[in-house]
Amino acid sequence: MTMPALLFAAGLGTRMGPLVADRPKPLVQVAGRPLIDHALEQIDIPAVGARVVNLHYKPDMLRDHLQGRGITFSDESERLLETGGGLRHALPLLGSGPVITMNTDAVWKGPNPVQIVLDAWRDEMEALLLIVPKAQVSGHLGKGDFRIDDAGRLHRAPESIYTGLQIIRTETLDQVTEDAFSMNVVWNQMAARGGLYGVSYTGQWCDVGQPSSIALAEAMLDV
Repeated sequence: MTMPALLFAAGLGTRMGPLVADRPKPLVQVAGRPLIDHALEQIDIPAVGARVVNLHYKPDMLRDHLQGRGITFSDESERLLETGGGLRHALPLLGSGPVITMNTDAVWKGPNPVQIVLDAWRDEMEALLLIVPKAQVSGHLGKGDFRIDDAGRLHRAPESIYTGLQIIRTETLDQVTEDAFSMNVVWNQMAARGGLYGVSYTGQWCDVGQPSSIALAEAMLDV
């Protein structure tokens, strides 16, 4: 059995400043490779089936870069739909079962993060987010996102950082009336029902959200 994956590549990447003047953020290079290639490396495992990339800013550049690599595209050229809306828009390409979603603006050092969430996934979960302790994080400017309890459920707290990788059941998306909305909207509903879970990453993670993070990511990767 395989699970489909959606890579979020539609964002404007405004915090990258001049680096995104001539390219979308997923094509900004870290260690000699575009960010989206680092993400694709993580989902290049047998347990991942259909691979979908959503597009908005400079979409033709991403189409050209990913040509011939077995990628299907979810086009958001007319309107940026945020993470929740973007996932719902891509569902015809992903199917009705659980979906892996992953941001494309981070790099990893350690065990395959996608395999970690797949191994930890259980039927009673509505969503399973991969989080990482602050001590293993580089480049992230936030104060923290979640606390994980003894049962593995997540609660909002400025503790561990969300890595941008999850498995999520998509039924709750239909309950949101807006076209464009954040994943936080459905997470809050799931958490209220006790269905929002987390698992911790054991390696290192770098959030490449601004130009200064590129050097941090390359130092983490020892290049």
